[in-house]
Amino acid sequence: MIDRRGIQQRWEADGSKRDERGRRVFAASEARAAGRGGLAAVSEITGLARSTIGRGLKDLDAAPPRGRVRREGGGPRPLTARDPTLLADLERLVEPATLGDPERPLLWVSKSLDKLARALGDMGHAISPNSVRKLLVKLGFSRQLNRKTDEGAHHPDRDAQFAHINAKVVAAQAAGEPVISVDTKKKELVGAFKNGGSDYRPKGDPQRVKVHDFVDTTLGKVVPYGVYDVAANEGWVSVGITADTAEFAVHSIRTWLERMGRQRYPSAGALTITADCGGSNGARVRLWKVELQKLADETGLVVHVHHYPPGTSKWNKIEHRLFCHITQNWRGRPLTDRLAVVELIGATTTKTGLKVECALDATTYEKGVKVSAAEMATLDITGDQFHPEWNYTIKPRRSAIA
Repeated sequence: MIDRRGIQQRWEADGSKRDERGRRVFAASEARAAGRGGLAAVSEITGLARSTIGRGLKDLDAAPPRGRVRREGGGPRPLTARDPTLLADLERLVEPATLGDPERPLLWVSKSLDKLARALGDMGHAISPNSVRKLLVKLGFSRQLNRKTDEGAHHPDRDAQFAHINAKVVAAQAAGEPVISVDTKKKELVGAFKNGGSDYRPKGDPQRVKVHDFVDTTLGKVVPYGVYDVAANEGWVSVGITADTAEFAVHSIRTWLERMGRQRYPSAGALTITADCGGSNGARVRLWKVELQKLADETGLVVHVHHYPPGTSKWNKIEHRLFCHITQNWRGRPLTDRLAVVELIGATTTKTGLKVECALDATTYEKGVKVSAAEMATLDITGDQFHPEWNYTIKPRRSAIA
């Protein structure tokens, strides 16, 4: 007497949950244990073909398999074999192509697996999102982030200017003269606003900030202008509260010189400045040169200025030796007031020994100051032979020294 109920229970609890080989071996062992008529009964209970159970009986007597369970050629045919145009249609949907191609329905939308599967379905293909994912891997596609690599048009003398700056910096450092890298950090909102990044806080107690980043009419924004001493690995940051002007930029350099530079370079006769080609310290900003002339007249220093070529501001040392560490130091912390900005900048340090000093500059700097050609003619400025618009020297005027 065959125990059909027992076979049914064991199949539902165990056998049906096994892989292909496991199911047929389970069915074969039950058929053998049932004796005469067992193969037919087990086939009826499990739904497996008699031939499948027959292969299971052979498996029972054979050595345990290694590698694949399913026999070669078993299982359903691949989607691409059943649907020859599927792969080509999918590739056409996702591959980069000329904008405006009317044949690409997903050109202007995100290419999620669901949307790709739906688009393929509209084209007559029966496919699930999970199968789309597998086919995309087969085609060599994966989800990609944007990567900042294109710097725009390169000036033909870009590399030569880098080499020129490096030679001048090395020569100045060898002579014991100060070399500074200067730039304006981006303007920052002051108040209880979200600041990028995260920081440790008690679990479930995130810092609460405003939903909208509308400028606080009382606190406004701050403009950090940085001066980085390349040799000393020290930085100075003036936090302005009005406009980012050339007057503000040079005053920040003047403050660095008074509070840090003179102490480290007491006998300096020259100052080398590396700066971006645009902004408040741009190569074509007349007020920048006028203010540097005033600085040279006041201090008696010969000022050598070297600008990085257009589009290469990220090469400026202050960007990756000072500003990036400031941003890292205040990540996840709202800049609630101006004092918080000054303290967070001043507390910035690194394992390599970076030290930063910072102070608030409450001076009001006027925007749109015009400098006439006649005033420019009074400057004692001399351009280098190599790209004089990028490389020039400003000497103290004799009248000012006298």
